[in-house]
Amino acid sequence: MDMERFRLTHLAHGGGCGCKLAPSVLQQLLSEPSAVTPYRELLVGTETADDAAVWQLDQSTCIIATTDFFMPMVDDPCDFGRIAATNAISDVYAMGGRPIMALAILGMPLGKIAPEVVREILKGGASICGEAGIPVAGGHSIDCPEPVYGLVVIGTGHPDEIKRNSGARAGDALILTKALGVGIYSAAFKKDALSKGAYDEMIASVTLLNKVGMSLARDSDVHAITDVTGFGILGHGLEMARGSGLTLRFAFDALPLLHDARALAESGFVTGASNRNWTSHADSIRLPDDLALWKKNLLTDPQTSGGLLVSCAPERANDILQSIRDEGYPAAQIIGAVESGASVVEVQ
Repeated sequence: MDMERFRLTHLAHGGGCGCKLAPSVLQQLLSEPSAVTPYRELLVGTETADDAAVWQLDQSTCIIATTDFFMPMVDDPCDFGRIAATNAISDVYAMGGRPIMALAILGMPLGKIAPEVVREILKGGASICGEAGIPVAGGHSIDCPEPVYGLVVIGTGHPDEIKRNSGARAGDALILTKALGVGIYSAAFKKDALSKGAYDEMIASVTLLNKVGMSLARDSDVHAITDVTGFGILGHGLEMARGSGLTLRFAFDALPLLHDARALAESGFVTGASNRNWTSHADSIRLPDDLALWKKNLLTDPQTSGGLLVSCAPERANDILQSIRDEGYPAAQIIGAVESGASVVEVQ
């Protein structure tokens, strides 16, 4: 196969976490109450749209389980595998857990992708699992109209160190560990408008494991964590606001952005998921009346393998921020605060 002409993204109608169902659609699908008798051992389920399920085995051990998969947002098959694996493992880190094992999820259009390309996808995913110190212990594959890859990830954690998205407290400071703009970069990439340097910057961000979540879990002054993915900073911030019954306030100028994110957003590069995110969340978002469209598009921009949104005690915020940067997340910033009030997100 001529890899110079072959484009993996041309086989998919979407890519990365921009493939996620719109939040409003997902809410409709999950609106029916479960007929299953509640399990005392199930510490975290679907009740607050958290990042992973958590089952308590005993007084010292919880099992954390998650799954995540999507279509390619890049053409390099190894990069696609690396991105998808990093994104899937992030859900365990976001709960404060340690991943221990992964299972591969693979759907490929037979006859359209050569076996060596599929092997590169799997190789990329396995390389990230190696960085996380876990094996790909099995999986499942199907013939699928569009290429799909991801992981089931199993992790463990101590019951006292599980960090939910619903634990934010009034007065907390909010920290974001990675820069925003991945969806905008992806939109530019699909139109051949992303520079080589910007592509490399994007890959470096989306393949950076959120291992810092394990350290944050051990800090009692860290009250809540979630990872920012397909619903954007507004959507995942709103999940934290609703879960905690509080208001999250973001300062737009404090948000870390990928280097070319503003310029590309001002040039009109935006994903369809960004518009779906806004439609789903508009009634619970408070924006300045004069907010520029490019800023709104960054706030709703779907992040693939994005950073962690951390709610922590304000008196420790600077120390926690420095510890995050020291662990290899130089873009991390304090981006706002948690306040008493309605379950909404406000942007200043």
